Formats: sequence, C-alpha cells, structure tokens
Amino acid sequence: MRRVQKHSRESFMGGRRGQATGRQWKQVSSRMKGFVGRISVSGFVLALCIFSLWSRLFGHMVNKQSQIDVDLLWTSSPSFGWRASSYPRSPDWLLPSGKRNGYMLVRCNGGLNQQRVAICNAVLVARIMNAALVLPELDSSSFWNDINGFSGIYDVEHFIQSLKYDVKLQPPRDASPSWYKTVALEKLKEHGAVYLAPFSHRLAEELENHEYQRLRCRVNFHALRFKEDVIDLGSKIVQRLRSEGNFLAMHLRFEMDMLAFSGCLDIFTPAEQELLKEYRQQNFAVRRLVHNGRRLIGKCPLTPEEVGLILHSMGFSNSSQIYLASGDLFGGERFLQKLLALFPRLENRSTILKAEELATINAEGRASLGPAVDYTVSLLADIFMPNYDGPSDFANNLLGHRLYYGFRTTIRPDRKALAPILMEHEKGNIKDFEQNVRTVMRNTWFGGPRPRIPPEPFFVNPWPECFCKPQSENPADECPSSSIMDLFHNQQVSNQHEEIETSRERAA
Repeated sequence: MRRVQKHSRESFMGGRRGQATGRQWKQVSSRMKGFVGRISVSGFVLALCIFSLWSRLFGHMVNKQSQIDVDLLWTSSPSFGWRASSYPRSPDWLLPSGKRNGYMLVRCNGGLNQQRVAICNAVLVARIMNAALVLPELDSSSFWNDINGFSGIYDVEHFIQSLKYDVKLQPPRDASPSWYKTVALEKLKEHGAVYLAPFSHRLAEELENHEYQRLRCRVNFHALRFKEDVIDLGSKIVQRLRSEGNFLAMHLRFEMDMLAFSGCLDIFTPAEQELLKEYRQQNFAVRRLVHNGRRLIGKCPLTPEEVGLILHSMGFSNSSQIYLASGDLFGGERFLQKLLALFPRLENRSTILKAEELATINAEGRASLGPAVDYTVSLLADIFMPNYDGPSDFANNLLGHRLYYGFRTTIRPDRKALAPILMEHEKGNIKDFEQNVRTVMRNTWFGGPRPRIPPEPFFVNPWPECFCKPQSENPADECPSSSIMDLFHNQQVSNQHEEIETSRERAA
C-alpha cells in the first residue's frame, strides 16, 4: 500500500514524469483489481464455509433437540422424591361411631372402568352421608352381557377390609331374592335408604377436601382388586411377554360406540358411515359434526396407522413388542394391517393365552373378564399408550393408576397438535414429517409428577393429593405417621365393640 500511495502522489506533478507515472499507475490499478477480486472470491468462499459449518452445527443442534431417547421411556419417570400414599393424614378422619343414617344402594352403569369410577364415588358419598353402603350393583345388560356382578370380578373380602376405616359395608353374599324381601326390607324400613341409579360421574372431580380425594384413591388403587383368576391370567400374559423383552401396551379405542359419539366418520366406507350415524341417532344427541373440524380440535381418535407412525417417528424400532388391549376394531382388519406393517410384533390375549385359558375369558356371561385382564396387563406394561383418552375410562383410569404405581411411563399423544401434521402426511407432504411429530411428542407428558390442568379428571392425575414426601418444606405434602394408622385401628376395634353391644341390646 505504501508503493501505491507514492505513485499516487507523483501522478499529480504533471510532465513526462507524470505520463510515465500514469502508465505505471494503470498497471498497478490493474493488478489491484485482480488482487481485490481474489480477496472477494476468497472472502465469499470463506463466508460460505462458515455459513455451511454454522448451518450444520445449528441443524444438528435442532435435530438433536427434536430427538427422543426411547431407551429412557422403557423405564419409569423420575419421582423427584414423591411416593404414592392415599392414607389419611388427619387424626380427624375417623369412621363415625354409633348408628348409621341409613343404607345406600347404587347401580353402577357403563363398562368395567366407568363402573370403577362409580364405585369410588359411591364409597365417598356413603362416607359423606354416614350411610352403610350395600355392595354396589353392576349394570350387566346395557353395555354387555355379564351376570357375575361385583363378586364375579372383584375380591369382595379384600374390598371390605381395605375400607374398614372409611365406610361401613353391608354386602349380601349370594343372597336369595327372599333375603331382600325379608331381612333387607326390614332394615330399610328401620333405617331408611337411598338408591342411586344409574350412578356414574355423579360427584364433582375437584374437591377441596383432600381426604375425600385420598379416599377415592384408596378405593381405586387398593380396595378394588380383581379376583384371583383375573390376576392369574394377566400375570401369565405379562410373564410370557417379558420373556421376549420389554413391551408396550396399546389401548385402541376404536369401537362403534366411541366413533359414533365422536362423529369422526369420513375415514369409513359409506355403508360403515350409515351404521355409525344410525348408532349415534339411537344413543346420542343429534348434532351435525364435521370430521375435519372435530379432528383439528383433537376430538377424533388416532387410527391404528397413525399410532404406528407416531411411534416410528419417535424412534421405536419395528422389532418393538406391542400388546393390544382393545376390543373388536370397527372397520375390520384393514385398519389393523397398517399398524401391523409398521410393527409386526403385535400381540393380544388371544395370541398369548392357551386355548383352555381363553375358554375362561370367553365363557358365557363373563364379558367383563377380558377387559379386566387387559387392564392388568396394561398396568404392568413398561409403557402404556392410548389412542384416545377422552372419553375413555379404560385409558383415563390407567393413566392415573400407572402414575400411582410408580410414575410408570405413558405416551399420551396431543391429538390436536398432531392433527395438521397427520393431515399433511395424508396429502403426500412427508417432508420433515417425522421431525415435526417428534417436536410435538417431546412436549407431551410421559408420566412424571405434574399438577392437574383443568378440566383434566382427578382419576387421570391424582397428584398431589394421593402422593407424599418423607420430608417436605410443605407440611401438607409430608407422609402420614404410623401413629395415625394405629389410631384408626384402635377406633375400628372400639366401633366393633359398640356394634356388638347394640346388637345384644336389641336382642334382649
């Protein structure tokens, strides 16, 4: 640059020297243009390299952030020091002594898990009213044919013992009709009674009294234990699946009643749509429902293929073992085949159990036994995934039960957020499909402790009322002491003595 400046000064002096210098300047200027050109090209190349490197790094970071570590999902979510506990925490929670206000009878309608919710609420209502609860009656005709009743599916003795500190239970055991016309009728006239039917979802989900909520958990997660034959069949399925490795339980709520209720019809044939419309007219309120509109607000269930696409996008291998906990799919095998193409290792109770074991489930009048076995397997699975969780009492109960059972992993797809992505995929726009799915799924809840988000049901997420910490800055979160349970036991013994004395006085 110094040489360039010297020649530049001399060029202003004029004369021959100026002419010679001008020629030299042209040469220098020409060289300068070439030099600057080379610098520009080099700079451009350098900038391009930097941009390319930055893009690669940034793209890698974005891609890495959108990845989901599937290996972590096979284990339970972190508890952050919380543990399941539905024991009462207040010494004030004592079973009222003396005479009850009367008897409470309920008929629980709906399917197995809707009835389960009704039983939980019935126990709580009986507690609130200080009424003796007669063993709940299960509806056996409106939903399916099951003649076994409460005692045919649940362990009655365990149910009574588990709730002895909470409510008085008066179960008739294999009673004949004459029992109801004599003994029961006499008691009803003497004490009075209330009969609630149908009894399902008749109590508010959110209750300010946490002891009431914990009673619901004691019923749902402790007192309602299936009979030994149900547990035995479920355990056999789990053992046979585990012998092949980890497994995911998938609940496909894809039956006629739910599809007709949701109004999601467009994916079916004209004949199938007519069946669904007819079912809706007979069982639900008449409304004009637009399929895509319902889908965009998350009201349509995921199809079996969509569930498979989501799992594949998350990174699950096609060798993953999946247990199907579901009834007959509406639309037949054509929907299931697309899931099977993505994940060939599909199992259900029919493919795992032996013929003689299946005969127990398929016995006449035991329609609720199969769903009970599926519930047991899904509770113990490494991962649970529903394709639809509202309204679906099976899925909702399991989400809460698995949370209580040790924060076990659940995959709960955000159908509303996924809808536009899946709709674009149907049109053939598959660019960035898997990454977009992963982005949505990374923001979903996999089963750790978190507050309920209204209008989320209590049975889906009973945290924090039914959990505690051994040590906590908040006294309300601390686990109950053993002295409280001793107090309940002593009070129960006292109540039993009072009842014996009362019976003797009446007999005299």
